[in-house]
Amino acid sequence: MATRIISTGSYVPEQIITNDDLAKVVDTSDEWITQRTGIKQRHISLGENTSELAVNTAKQLLERAGVAADKVELIIVASVTADYGTPSIACMVQKEIGASNAVAFDVVAACSGFMFALSIADKYISAGIYNNAIVIGAETLSKILDWSQRSTCVLFGDGAGGAYVEKSETDGIIEEELGSKGELYEILTEGYTRCSNVFNDIEEGTDSLWYVNMDGREVFKFATKSVVKSVERVIAKSCVSPQEIKYVIPHQANIRIVEIISNKLKIPYEKFYVNIEKYGNTSSASIPIALNELNEKGLIERGDKILLTGFGGGMTWGTMLISW
Repeated sequence: MATRIISTGSYVPEQIITNDDLAKVVDTSDEWITQRTGIKQRHISLGENTSELAVNTAKQLLERAGVAADKVELIIVASVTADYGTPSIACMVQKEIGASNAVAFDVVAACSGFMFALSIADKYISAGIYNNAIVIGAETLSKILDWSQRSTCVLFGDGAGGAYVEKSETDGIIEEELGSKGELYEILTEGYTRCSNVFNDIEEGTDSLWYVNMDGREVFKFATKSVVKSVERVIAKSCVSPQEIKYVIPHQANIRIVEIISNKLKIPYEKFYVNIEKYGNTSSASIPIALNELNEKGLIERGDKILLTGFGGGMTWGTMLISW
């Protein structure tokens, strides 16, 4: 039994913020951002929350798959920017699309979130517990950015992407690997909260920890090592040669990271599908947005081998080789 992607979809806010726009509010420039990251613009919400992006994506997935909402059995949403601490985004999606028979929950694995969510859906389907699932990565990272902090605010964007998957006897997920390295959790954090003590004042500087805080150099080192090793292991276990892989869809975090990964793996850069220049880093949404774009352009066909790989806060990583 395999888990096959039947349809893909994505949704991003209409508002586009260019590098030149950012240069008006923070000490930066288009040249500075482009050279260091490859980003030219990003989509930023004008009020839409994460659940709205996820709902629009879910509706697109069902329409493209030709599936009624009440036939959906499982909904998993990956996000670090949920509307609420509870309920989950997935439950909000369930309500809005009318998926009354689905089990719904969220996953938190930062930029690796979609990979973790897709892996969980695959396990439920492979075990025969459910027959299908909606899997979505959705973020409104703009609400957790310190827009005065140049090192982070230029990197991120808002958006959602996803896949509707079903059980299959043939094509589907071939091999995967998920990983975590919790001892490095402090190099990428957001959303800090603390237990309050009515007898003590709140510590100075606590508010700043609510926003994204990142040790860029350490994250860069982690990404270029962990992703390469993970891809090598997945390829080795799959018995699929690098030459057979048609496309690699990496997490869209930084163009330099992608270039280094390409060089280390000796997989031609032309095989890496990159759209970071248009969206920036959309965390858990980046891989499914890129996958959907690849699919919408008609660049992949049945039987093509596609490698998805990402890394994120935790620190976490995930790699998946699929047969389309």
